[in-house]
Amino acid sequence: MKKKVFNIKQHKKLRQKLRGEMPHPELLLWQRLRGQQLGAKFRRQHGIGSYIIDFYCPEKCLAIELDGDSHYIDNAPNLDKKRDEYLNSKCIHVLRFTNTEVNKELDAVVGKIAETMAVMN
Repeated sequence: MKKKVFNIKQHKKLRQKLRGEMPHPELLLWQRLRGQQLGAKFRRQHGIGSYIIDFYCPEKCLAIELDGDSHYIDNAPNLDKKRDEYLNSKCIHVLRFTNTEVNKELDAVVGKIAETMAVMN
Protein backbone atom coordinates (compact mmCIF):
# COMPACT_ATOMS: atom_id res chain seq x y z
CA MET A 1 0.00 0.00 0.00
CA LYS A 2 1.33 3.43 -0.94
CA LYS A 3 2.00 5.78 1.98
CA LYS A 4 -0.07 8.96 1.90
CA VAL A 5 2.09 12.09 1.64
CA PHE A 6 -0.41 14.95 1.25
CA ASN A 7 -2.74 16.21 3.99
CA ILE A 8 -2.35 13.40 6.49
CA LYS A 9 -5.61 12.99 8.42
CA GLN A 10 -3.94 13.36 11.84
CA HIS A 11 -2.89 16.93 10.94
CA LYS A 12 -6.30 18.13 9.75
CA LYS A 13 -7.27 20.05 12.91
CA LEU A 14 -3.84 21.72 13.07
CA ARG A 15 -4.05 22.76 9.40
CA GLN A 16 -7.51 24.23 10.03
CA LYS A 17 -6.27 26.05 13.13
CA LEU A 18 -3.30 27.50 11.23
CA ARG A 19 -5.58 28.72 8.42
CA GLY A 20 -7.77 30.45 10.99
CA GLU A 21 -4.84 32.12 12.76
CA MET A 22 -2.63 33.23 9.88
CA PRO A 23 -0.04 35.88 10.79
CA HIS A 24 -0.37 39.24 9.04
CA PRO A 25 2.40 38.57 6.44
CA GLU A 26 0.71 35.29 5.44
CA LEU A 27 -2.63 37.08 5.08
CA LEU A 28 -1.02 39.74 2.88
CA LEU A 29 0.57 37.16 0.60
CA TRP A 30 -2.56 35.00 0.52
CA GLN A 31 -4.54 37.96 -0.83
CA ARG A 32 -2.14 38.00 -3.81
CA LEU A 33 -2.02 34.21 -4.35
CA ARG A 34 -5.66 33.18 -3.94
CA GLY A 35 -8.08 32.81 -6.80
CA GLN A 36 -5.40 31.85 -9.34
CA GLN A 37 -4.17 35.45 -9.60
CA LEU A 38 -0.79 34.11 -10.71
CA GLY A 39 -2.31 31.64 -13.18
CA ALA A 40 -2.36 28.58 -10.91
CA LYS A 41 -4.14 27.50 -7.74
CA PHE A 42 -2.40 27.83 -4.39
CA ARG A 43 -3.42 26.06 -1.20
CA ARG A 44 -2.64 27.46 2.23
CA GLN A 45 -1.47 25.40 5.19
CA HIS A 46 -1.09 22.31 3.00
CA GLY A 47 0.25 19.11 4.52
CA ILE A 48 3.16 17.34 2.84
CA GLY A 49 4.51 14.43 4.82
CA SER A 50 4.82 15.48 8.46
CA TYR A 51 5.16 19.14 7.44
CA ILE A 52 2.56 21.85 6.96
CA ILE A 53 3.55 24.23 4.19
CA ASP A 54 2.43 27.87 4.29
CA PHE A 55 1.45 27.89 0.59
CA TYR A 56 1.58 25.14 -2.01
CA CYS A 57 0.89 25.15 -5.75
CA PRO A 58 0.35 21.52 -6.83
CA GLU A 59 0.35 22.39 -10.54
CA LYS A 60 3.91 23.75 -10.30
CA CYS A 61 5.10 21.62 -7.35
CA LEU A 62 6.03 24.87 -5.62
CA ALA A 63 6.07 25.45 -1.87
CA ILE A 64 6.30 28.91 -0.38
CA GLU A 65 7.42 29.35 3.21
CA LEU A 66 7.37 32.58 5.18
CA ASP A 67 9.96 32.83 7.90
CA GLY A 68 9.17 34.85 10.99
CA ASP A 69 11.43 35.48 13.97
CA SER A 70 11.11 31.89 15.24
CA HIS A 71 12.95 30.64 12.14
CA TYR A 72 16.19 32.27 13.30
CA ILE A 73 16.51 30.99 16.87
CA ASP A 74 17.88 27.80 18.38
CA ASN A 75 17.86 24.88 15.95
CA ALA A 76 15.20 26.34 13.62
CA PRO A 77 17.54 26.95 10.64
CA ASN A 78 18.58 23.28 10.71
CA LEU A 79 14.93 22.18 10.89
CA ASP A 80 14.09 24.43 7.93
CA LYS A 81 16.98 22.91 5.98
CA LYS A 82 15.71 19.40 6.79
CA ARG A 83 12.18 20.40 5.67
CA ASP A 84 13.53 21.84 2.40
CA GLU A 85 15.56 18.69 1.74
CA TYR A 86 12.48 16.52 2.30
CA LEU A 87 10.37 18.65 -0.02
CA ASN A 88 13.11 18.66 -2.66
CA SER A 89 13.23 14.83 -2.41
CA LYS A 90 9.55 14.89 -3.42
CA CYS A 91 10.43 17.11 -6.43
CA ILE A 92 8.91 20.16 -4.76
CA HIS A 93 10.73 23.47 -5.22
CA VAL A 94 10.80 25.70 -2.12
CA LEU A 95 10.83 29.50 -2.06
CA ARG A 96 11.47 31.17 1.29
CA PHE A 97 10.75 34.77 2.19
CA THR A 98 11.00 36.60 5.48
CA ASN A 99 7.98 38.22 7.05
CA THR A 100 9.81 41.55 6.65
CA GLU A 101 10.15 41.01 2.89
CA VAL A 102 6.43 40.35 2.61
CA ASN A 103 5.53 43.34 4.79
CA LYS A 104 7.85 45.82 3.05
CA GLU A 105 8.33 44.44 -0.48
CA LEU A 106 5.15 42.51 -1.28
CA ASP A 107 5.22 43.35 -4.99
CA ALA A 108 8.81 42.09 -5.28
CA VAL A 109 7.92 38.86 -3.43
CA VAL A 110 4.93 38.24 -5.71
CA GLY A 111 7.12 39.05 -8.72
CA LYS A 112 9.71 36.46 -7.63
CA ILE A 113 6.97 33.85 -7.19
CA ALA A 114 5.52 34.62 -10.65
CA GLU A 115 8.99 34.55 -12.20
CA THR A 116 9.71 31.15 -10.63
CA MET A 117 6.37 29.76 -11.77
CA ALA A 118 7.02 30.93 -15.33
CA VAL A 119 10.13 28.76 -15.65
CA MET A 120 8.70 25.67 -13.94
CA ASN A 121 7.19 22.69 -15.78
